[in-house]
Amino acid sequence: MEFFTKFPVMERVPLMELKKGIDLSFRLFSRKYGDAIENFFDPLLFFLVWLEKLLLTTPWPVIILVIGILAWFGSRSWKLVVGSSIAFMLIGYFGMWNDCMATVAIITVCTIICISVGIPIGVLMSKSDRVEKAIIPVLDMMQTIPSFVYLVPILMLLGIGKVPGLIAVCIYAVPPVVRLTNLGIREVDKETLEACDSYGATPFQKLTTVQIPLSLPTIFAGVNQTIMMALAMVVIASMIGVKGLGVPILRAISNQYLALGLLNGLAIVALAIIFDRITQEYGRRIQKHRGITKK
Repeated sequence: MEFFTKFPVMERVPLMELKKGIDLSFRLFSRKYGDAIENFFDPLLFFLVWLEKLLLTTPWPVIILVIGILAWFGSRSWKLVVGSSIAFMLIGYFGMWNDCMATVAIITVCTIICISVGIPIGVLMSKSDRVEKAIIPVLDMMQTIPSFVYLVPILMLLGIGKVPGLIAVCIYAVPPVVRLTNLGIREVDKETLEACDSYGATPFQKLTTVQIPLSLPTIFAGVNQTIMMALAMVVIASMIGVKGLGVPILRAISNQYLALGLLNGLAIVALAIIFDRITQEYGRRIQKHRGITKK
């Protein structure tokens, strides 16, 4: 520290001017393009609000029935179906239903966005080593930079609301599906690809009929991790206007309500376990179906 304090103040002036220039440039950019960027995300906001209202207005037996059907489709396990139904009944019994549905809505939208963006990027990385080397540092930064750091420019552009929280969740949650899509496609057996080439398959046909189907278990592992990381961001997203189970937890922290914090925290854990088991079991079923795992 003494080394840096030896520099005169005048020699540090350029650095101060650089910081002021960056701040001023970003303020000017946000004033000029902030409304246009906000309008760009209006369809996403509309979809999120629509899904949240749909889940809130749908009778709870219907929601539990849909969850049970998804659990059965993913796992073919009655234990998971019964456990998921009981967990959602308990969430409703303890008065956390509305917050839970808001959380399910944002996690659903976040997962759809991450899959839609992450899988194409992962495919692109698997096709080019240069692209992979260029994107991996970006993914590292997205996972290691504290979320509060990239919340600052997002809030300056879009203000407090659902969309900034959703963007923050997606930034944190998208890297796993990108990485594992890239890994899954790269691990496809070379002899299988050579057989496709010998039959005259085009690169697109090879990708859609061989590489992606064979890498689906790995891709679903990435989707599983994306959902888990999105749930981990629920509390932080609630700080900037996103409704859900994170809001009561923040209220519990500020007012020292132990029971409120524990109940809502356990509800997040229950959602994480349910989504984790469904996606994991579905991935295992795909592996068995394709004969990837050893019996």
